[in-house]
Amino acid sequence: MRSRAEVASVLELMRAGLNDSQIARESGIPRRTIRDWRSGRTPDFDRVRTFPGNHGPSCVVCEGDPTRLPLPAYIYLLGLYLGDGYIASHGRGVFRLRIVCADAYPHLIQCCESAMAEVLPNKVSRVPKVGCTEVASYSKHWPCLFPQHGPGRKHERKIELTPWQQELVGLDPRPLIRGLLHSDGCRVLNWVNGTPYPRYHFSNVSADIRGIFGRACDQLGVEWRPNNPWCLSVARQGSVALLDGLVGAKR
Repeated sequence: MRSRAEVASVLELMRAGLNDSQIARESGIPRRTIRDWRSGRTPDFDRVRTFPGNHGPSCVVCEGDPTRLPLPAYIYLLGLYLGDGYIASHGRGVFRLRIVCADAYPHLIQCCESAMAEVLPNKVSRVPKVGCTEVASYSKHWPCLFPQHGPGRKHERKIELTPWQQELVGLDPRPLIRGLLHSDGCRVLNWVNGTPYPRYHFSNVSADIRGIFGRACDQLGVEWRPNNPWCLSVARQGSVALLDGLVGAKR
C-alpha cells in the first residue's frame, strides 16, 4: 500500500492541474494507480480526501494556526531557505521550493530532504548539479510558509521574519541557528602562537539575514561579533561549545 505522504503528494499535483502522465513522471507512481486515485479510490487515510475539489491536506498557515507546524523541522528548513533556498513559480498557483546543498555534505542533504518532507508531505526530489544537489518539492503553499519569498535576490530587498515566525523561533531558536550555519556557516580553526582556537563563521551578503542569525544567537547567550562586512564570528570558548553541541560538524 502506498504511504499517506505519497497519496498527499499526488493529490497536490492533481490540484495543481498536472495530468496523469506528468504526475507519474514526477512521483514515480504508475498512471493506473493515479487514475484510480483521481476517480476517488484512494487508500482510507483520515487526512487524505478524494479529488476533485480543494479538500486535500491544507496549509496550517492559511488556516491561521502555524503552531501546528512540525516546529523543529520547519524552523530548521527556514534557516536553510534563508541561506541557500529560493521559491520558483511554475504556473497554476504551484511553486517549487529549491534548496541547494554542497555534495561534500551528504548528511546535510539528507537532513534537508527529511525536513522538507516533514513540513509538507509531498514528494521531495534530488536534482544533481555540478558539485551540489538541489533538494526540491512542489506545493501551492511554500510562499505561505516562507513569506520572505519575493522578486529579486534576498540581499537586494528587505528580509524579516513575520510575527508568527518570530513567535515560533522564540520558542526554540536552536533549529534556526543550525539551519543557517548548515547553509552559510562553517567551523574553522584560528591559530594563535601555534595553538588552534575553534570558531564559527556565518557569512551572508544580506544584513537582514545576518541580523536574524545574531538575534537567534542572543536568545541562547551565544556571543558573536562582526568579522568583516559580510561575516559574523563566534569565537568565545563558551559560545563555541554551545554551538558545537547544537550544530556539530557539517558532514
